[in-house]
Amino acid sequence: MELSNVTKIYHQGNTPVVALDHLNLKISKGEFLAITGKSGCGKSTLINIIGGLDTPDQGQVMVDGEDITQMDDHRLTLFRQKRVGIIFQFFNLLPILSVEENIALPHLLMGNSNPPEAKIDRLLQEMGLSERRHHKPHELSGGEMQRVAICRALINDPELILADEPTGNLDTVSGKQVLEILKRLKEKQGKTILLVTHSQEGAAIADRVLRMQDGRLLME
Repeated sequence: MELSNVTKIYHQGNTPVVALDHLNLKISKGEFLAITGKSGCGKSTLINIIGGLDTPDQGQVMVDGEDITQMDDHRLTLFRQKRVGIIFQFFNLLPILSVEENIALPHLLMGNSNPPEAKIDRLLQEMGLSERRHHKPHELSGGEMQRVAICRALINDPELILADEPTGNLDTVSGKQVLEILKRLKEKQGKTILLVTHSQEGAAIADRVLRMQDGRLLME
């Protein structure tokens, strides 16, 4: 994946706010990259653009030779569903669905009629959640909810995992568990991982660390 000259400007009233400023970034397949930086420096905007949730005002986002900024809505939806798994700070689980239903949701949204039971079983076992499969989110701890969110991100076997402050709402023990899971996904399954974090522990397990400041990336 390669980003070239990516710029994103928001507006607060009549005031332009530069979130990404002619940003360039190359991420190798199978790399674990951590990006640090203060709140508001553009880290989440970068995640959203790479994940196809937002579009830049300028620049290219090349994935396997294809610029995702030029994809129509249908192709961009398929890209998000099949090739990217996103883990958010606030879990974003649907409260009316059980653990296994939340995990299956991305698979069903692709038009599949039946949930992939064997894959759900494997993910629940790997995450230590087998006994929680029928529970609703409000019955889980923060660490358990984040592990459910990781399962959901993995259900369609994406090659790229985007993790936006995944430990930000967790206690120290749960945060370490989530980081170990991300490390294992890279080492055992060869996933490409982009981690946005304030955590020194998160940065420590990455192959490479960059710091974002004023919409640009700097060497750490």
